[in-house]
Amino acid sequence: MKLGYTLAGEEHGPLALVENARRAEAAGFSFAVASDHYHPWVDRQGQSPFVWGVLGGVAAATTRIGVGTGVTCPLIRIHPAIVAQAAATAACMLPGRFFLGVGTGENLNEHVLGDRWPPTAVRRAMLEEAVAVMRALWTGELTSHHGEHYTVENARLYTVPEEPVPVMVAAGGPAAGELAGRIGDGLVVTAPDEETLAAFAEAGGRDKPRYGQLTVCWAETEDDARRTARAWWPNAALASPLGQELPLPSHFESAATMVDERDVAESVVCGPDPDRHLEAIRGFEEAGVDQVFVHQVGPDQDGFMRFYEREILPRLASAPVGR
Repeated sequence: MKLGYTLAGEEHGPLALVENARRAEAAGFSFAVASDHYHPWVDRQGQSPFVWGVLGGVAAATTRIGVGTGVTCPLIRIHPAIVAQAAATAACMLPGRFFLGVGTGENLNEHVLGDRWPPTAVRRAMLEEAVAVMRALWTGELTSHHGEHYTVENARLYTVPEEPVPVMVAAGGPAAGELAGRIGDGLVVTAPDEETLAAFAEAGGRDKPRYGQLTVCWAETEDDARRTARAWWPNAALASPLGQELPLPSHFESAATMVDERDVAESVVCGPDPDRHLEAIRGFEEAGVDQVFVHQVGPDQDGFMRFYEREILPRLASAPVGR
């Protein structure tokens, strides 16, 4: 089990994210995963910097920690040919340390140019074609592509890494898990869903890495953590498919009026009890996930770092999770 840290761009500005990545490396996290949003989920979160600029700063501020996007949507707002160039540059700046996480996105971020928000099955087909376009461009060869969803004409990436960019595909549900197993170098999930993981394995992902995102809110007391989680991350309690379909932070805020602290705490590990954090990590491992990246909700990243540095990372190192 490898433990990573979430660079939550919805909650932190670009310089803070770079410093958080540096601090995560010093604390002993194995990797960091940066969110890629145009909007935050709710206005309270207050940020949403351009992830590719942030990754340049992270590359300059760190030397060891792995870095990925969690996750980029190369479908609508940004053409896959442009994402391919951005990812290739990031991989060159983070040699041997970068992966591109991709997914079918959210209307929240992808509607901003006035494009149609397609149904889920169409977005899965678009993602499959987008990944094929990016892999072709990463060869560094002159590339043309005339597909159902994308056109590329006489494009060549001159700045490419020595090794191909690893592509981790986000999935929720068996159909997405099957796609991830076929086209991805690994899987990203936000819950330890055994059906998704089984579909991924059966479609070719059995020996590929599997990443899971765990959302927590550490604070000195459980009550403080619950209040912080409800104030900063109420979207955790909203049922799917709202997360993919609502177009504005104000819509998420309206929907969040229907949830309270207890609802959010069902999805977010709240409080200072290390056993509860470790139990949640074990839940991912038991489902088949081998790399968990932890998202600390709220402004107190320093307290979270100290807690994981002192209470969680040493226990993972001394006794493998699940034993």
